[in-house]
Amino acid sequence: MSKEQKSRSYISSVLGCRCPRCREGKLFKYPLNLKLNNILKMNKECPVCGQPTDIEVGFYYGTSFVSYGLTVLLSVVTFVVWFFTIGFSLYDNRFVYWLIFNAVFLLCLQPWLMRLSRSLWISWFVKHDPDWKHHKIDETSLERVVKEEMDNW
Repeated sequence: MSKEQKSRSYISSVLGCRCPRCREGKLFKYPLNLKLNNILKMNKECPVCGQPTDIEVGFYYGTSFVSYGLTVLLSVVTFVVWFFTIGFSLYDNRFVYWLIFNAVFLLCLQPWLMRLSRSLWISWFVKHDPDWKHHKIDETSLERVVKEEMDNW
């Protein structure tokens, strides 16, 4: 990487669903759109640095916990915002309206949340290497990659 070109920050690479090793390559094959059958299709490896995205069989099972945490966090945030802007009362249905709003809000964000949780999950296991062009991928981390079992979850 040249001196003038700065690497993306951790947060921008996670939010942009970029490879955690080089922070340049895209993790997903297709951009986020309304074709829901393609939203989780990932590149087998980073198109820039070659980092495998499926590190071991069942690697992304843990993303369900990350996604759950993100939805709880967003629900708390919408609850607090609703409380301070609209408020809650025992005498009307404002709490029910918040429940409906929150459910629709989370359903609309679900494709993005699923991608974000995968991006977060892989970033916790693959370390950023600012000098990735001169370092090979750690061979010991590739011993768990079973090509026959890829995408078999």
